Amino acid sequence: MTLVELLEHTAVVFEVLGAAALAVGIVLALALAAWVLVRSRSGRPAFTTLRETFGGALLLSVEILVAADLLRSVAVAPSLTDVAVLGLIVLIRTFLSFSLEVELEGVAPWRRATVTGAGRLTAATAHATARATPP
Repeated sequence: MTLVELLEHTAVVFEVLGAAALAVGIVLALALAAWVLVRSRSGRPAFTTLRETFGGALLLSVEILVAADLLRSVAVAPSLTDVAVLGLIVLIRTFLSFSLEVELEGVAPWRRATVTGAGRLTAATAHATARATPP
């Protein structure tokens, strides 16, 4: 088996893993949402659970599929067209990953520190220090 064949088979394995992550993710998301629906007797927490769980699975799947595309591009002797197509695929999947992450977290990555515990602690400390300092 040559290196090219090995990389091609590895890319196929990654594609299967990406599809499996998506399939398992939807089953897990539906099961968790049903469990939350039964426990809370409200649709809102169940929907939120479904959305967050499936979004995480989708994000993982997209990342695995990007890895498969990168492996496949190394396996073949890429032409300029192949590289352009790969670049476009990676760009689209990266944008999709970024959009999903913003949707799940509710905040852009560069603003995430302001809504985490550390960011809030820093802001609270700054406010307290400002209030404690005489004018």
